[in-house]
Amino acid sequence: MQSAATSPADYIAEMPEERQAAFKKLRAVIKKNLSAGFKEMMSYGMLGYAVPHSKYPAGYHCNPKDPLPFMCIASQKNFIAVYHMGIYSSPELLKWFTAAHAKASAKKLDMGKSCIRYKKPEDIPFELIGELAAKMSADEWISLYEQKLKR
Repeated sequence: MQSAATSPADYIAEMPEERQAAFKKLRAVIKKNLSAGFKEMMSYGMLGYAVPHSKYPAGYHCNPKDPLPFMCIASQKNFIAVYHMGIYSSPELLKWFTAAHAKASAKKLDMGKSCIRYKKPEDIPFELIGELAAKMSADEWISLYEQKLKR
């Protein structure tokens, strides 16, 4: 479900009330832990964190007018989603995250390529998501992105 909201506050205000507190907490933990070089913005109808053109002028290869996406959080119809492109691109990071998630949560990990889904807000392991956000700097993400793009 893509939103037409133009700001994080508008995006949060339009989601179901029972998700808002968890979403605000998720946003706060990501912002607290994300390394310098990423910028929060509305991206693809979700709340996103990307490398801005001021740091990476080439932008995203699919549409160079867009900044390089790294992470998004979204309120979907049946779950809250955390999208992390680093997990999709780094087998080491994926291995770390799946092992750490098993220790941090009693719930089975519900994950696609870069999408981590939480059906209930109380199931979100906030500290772990904060650690995940901190695991990769903007420079490391740019380097990994360019390596994968050349293949």
